[in-house]
Amino acid sequence: MNAPTPLDGSVPLAHLGLIRARGADAGKFLHSQLTTDFAMLGLSQVRLAGFCSAKGRLQASFIAWKLAHDDVLLACAASVLPATLKRLSMFVMRAQCKLSDATAEFRLGGCVGASAIGVLGDAAVWTQQAHGDARVIRLPDAAGVARCLLVDAIDSPALPAPALSLDAWRWLEVQSGVATIEASTVEQFVPQMLNLELVGGVDFQKGCYPGQEIVARSQYRGTLKRRMFLFDVDVLASSGQEVFHSGDAIQPAGLVANAAPRPDSAAGSSALVEVKLAALNEGSLHLGAPDGPLLRRAELPYSVPIEAALGT
Repeated sequence: MNAPTPLDGSVPLAHLGLIRARGADAGKFLHSQLTTDFAMLGLSQVRLAGFCSAKGRLQASFIAWKLAHDDVLLACAASVLPATLKRLSMFVMRAQCKLSDATAEFRLGGCVGASAIGVLGDAAVWTQQAHGDARVIRLPDAAGVARCLLVDAIDSPALPAPALSLDAWRWLEVQSGVATIEASTVEQFVPQMLNLELVGGVDFQKGCYPGQEIVARSQYRGTLKRRMFLFDVDVLASSGQEVFHSGDAIQPAGLVANAAPRPDSAAGSSALVEVKLAALNEGSLHLGAPDGPLLRRAELPYSVPIEAALGT
């Protein structure tokens, strides 16, 4: 559901943090730990990536790009950054790579609508370019709205653009269909449960990384029974909330990955929900309890392969 008035402006992204990997082995190290290819990451490219446990469960998700050949930034949810940095650092060992929390070194902002178009030009999705002293990262459009990340020095002047609410930005994040692991969802999903491979966040041709065998098995042996879909609901939903099917009062049928208030509603929200595929065949899905608020399925901006089998 689109907002009735065009979304436009910029906002500081306080819900995100930055991990910095520096050193001659920075790309090689990240390549060995994350779900996507960092060995071939170019200076104009941007990657989605996940960091999995040995059981293939996502502990964090990233938007990643290079500042230089030996200098990589990874944006993730601020709520998972300390634990993620600590765990990643355990694997550095002899690699020439130093990991640090760089949140205080850079100002990370979001820009949407006409303001985003003004700095993006004709940049392709998942690329970065310079805009003055800032880096501009082109994100996929969401709900028909252009989006980008702005990354610059912490003391740089702010972009002259209308103020946008963080709720509006987060609603567009949800509409994009690209989920972010938050503290409440750590180790709840294998990457495919969040459609990470469908949006370019998993490379099945690269070498090993923690959990790689389980992620590959889910892909090639047809064992995946859960996927993420977009829903609207007439109350405020939140990350980590359970979802129930009307026919099963005992076992939850899914989990909210991300949610945000809808710009067109005083109470409703949109949510990315990981759900059992069998629960989509009949009955209805509800937030929090089998008789809780009804979840109405909305359209993702990309197709999910299982949809043909469901007849939708």
